[in-house]
Amino acid sequence: MRSLKLLRNDLKEKYHSISKPRITIGMGTCGIAAGADKVKDALYHAVAEKGLDVDIEVTSCIGMCYKEVNVEVALPDYPPVVYGDITPARVTRMLEEHVVGNTPVLEWAEFQLENGKHTPYQDISSMESSDYYFHQTREVTSRCGRISPENIEEYLITDGYEGLEKVLMTQPQKVIDDIKASGLRGRGGGGFPTGLKWQFAHDAEGDKKYIVCNADEGDPGAFMDRSILEGDPHAVLEGMMIAGYAIGADEGYIYVRAEYPLAIKRLKRAIKQAKEYGLLGDHILESSFSFDIHIKVGAGAFVCGEETALLNSIEGKRGMPRLRPPFPAVKGLWGKPTNNNNVETYANVALIFRKGTEWYASIGTENSKGTKVFSLTGKIAKTGLAEVPMGTTLRQIIYDIGGGIQENKRFKAVQIGGPSGGCLPEDKLDIPVDYDSLIKVGAMMGSGGLVVMDEATCMVDVARYFLTFSQAESCGKCTPCREGTTRMLEILNRITSGEGEMEDIERLERLARVMKTTSLCGLGQTAPNPVLSTLRYFKDEYIAHIKDKRCPSGVCNHLLTYSIDAEKCIGCTACAKACPVNAITGTVKKTHEINPEICITCGACMEACHFDAVIRV
Repeated sequence: MRSLKLLRNDLKEKYHSISKPRITIGMGTCGIAAGADKVKDALYHAVAEKGLDVDIEVTSCIGMCYKEVNVEVALPDYPPVVYGDITPARVTRMLEEHVVGNTPVLEWAEFQLENGKHTPYQDISSMESSDYYFHQTREVTSRCGRISPENIEEYLITDGYEGLEKVLMTQPQKVIDDIKASGLRGRGGGGFPTGLKWQFAHDAEGDKKYIVCNADEGDPGAFMDRSILEGDPHAVLEGMMIAGYAIGADEGYIYVRAEYPLAIKRLKRAIKQAKEYGLLGDHILESSFSFDIHIKVGAGAFVCGEETALLNSIEGKRGMPRLRPPFPAVKGLWGKPTNNNNVETYANVALIFRKGTEWYASIGTENSKGTKVFSLTGKIAKTGLAEVPMGTTLRQIIYDIGGGIQENKRFKAVQIGGPSGGCLPEDKLDIPVDYDSLIKVGAMMGSGGLVVMDEATCMVDVARYFLTFSQAESCGKCTPCREGTTRMLEILNRITSGEGEMEDIERLERLARVMKTTSLCGLGQTAPNPVLSTLRYFKDEYIAHIKDKRCPSGVCNHLLTYSIDAEKCIGCTACAKACPVNAITGTVKKTHEINPEICITCGACMEACHFDAVIRV
């Protein structure tokens, strides 16, 4: 079998020593949305105008989405410095002071990357000691934002495909045993043991088997898989190939949502490059193992995240779940034994065989090994990606890494697990984040989306929002989900409109129990979770909506009333001009009044008033 060692050594010599300045721009989806294309254009223009000899390269998201656009500047013999909040207007100063003058712009510098051969800049913290990364353990995301995802050579010099190389000299059953020993559990939802799943597919009879990668990440607020695909696509390919070798498959599919065009582009390039290097296709690394990977672009149906609906979609059928058993490991894609894991799971596989099962099993908790990548969204101060060991508490993730709540407001709840998860209150922030602990408190790991909510959030409205999503995404195949989500949503709409009854609480709970026990797939079985968790921890808000006809957070418009404080109103007429239904009367320099019979509680008057005279209760 051909060895990659000599190639890797040659590449390391090529890449580890730079002879001229190198500027790298973070161009993941978040960076591009923040203006990375404009920053890149400004860099090319300024470099040409000043006649500088500089390499300009691209990478992906390094995790600090709240600091996009990120730019890394590396000079020969000096450690690279990563900047945040770079705009085209800041490019010239960065070039003049750092690239030309070797004096980093301290107020924009986030951290420097340690390198043993270099003397570090004294006034810039290292990445490991910086506020955002100090409490993180970057393993799966270690290459994201650090290498070019469009250059296979940069994956190889960071020991890429080393795990595959080791596996090809091992018996397939030994590979499965190693995955079992590592304790890896699926990162896509329920946390089923990966090794056991592989064993089922390995033992299934069939002359043809398939590997499937579920990249149909559709949870609101989740972007972990997208970031891995955009930042380290070869890790996913390598993990899929290892799984293929283990179960006896020679073909794989990546099912990726159409809303991820950059991920699709980089996956296609990675597949092409892997084939050119003999790392994908026939007789990989001159071994007897052959494997090919195809990309299937999904049409955006959330239900296709369910593995059997996903298989139907790949086959060209409508994305609807199948009855189980038989399970996909026995009868999956085109009726053949199939193993299906998500993006982060396969990225972990490549990591395990590169660093070893014992190393991996030493991270995390007894029943939840390794690290987990979370997306931090909502009312959190620092939005982005965070990778932490299993067992880290929610409080550490939200406050130590995420910087707490925006504008120093009070924390109210965190939604974990997307539409399938639950909303947890402040007194649950100190539980360890692992599969079993979250289930006990009415939530679930899910794919890893964290949506943080502050004191201004109405939890009844949050439950209504997530159920609206689930109801719209239900495929309609089974009655419990199709009718259950519809009826539950009708009840929540009544409650938030001020028309609820106390009996509605019992109706919601009864419908939820029926859906959880009788729905065909995971979408219907978990859709009630946001409702059940908010009823469990925020029942007082439901009662306030029903009994008092009041939304304590001032969110549900139908339960709000607006009035004008006569002592503060100066008669400027701004509120009257902003009102879309002419519900406000009054003349210039005289106190105005709101007619509650006409008012539609849109809040336009409050936004228009500069004297805090409009009161909302």
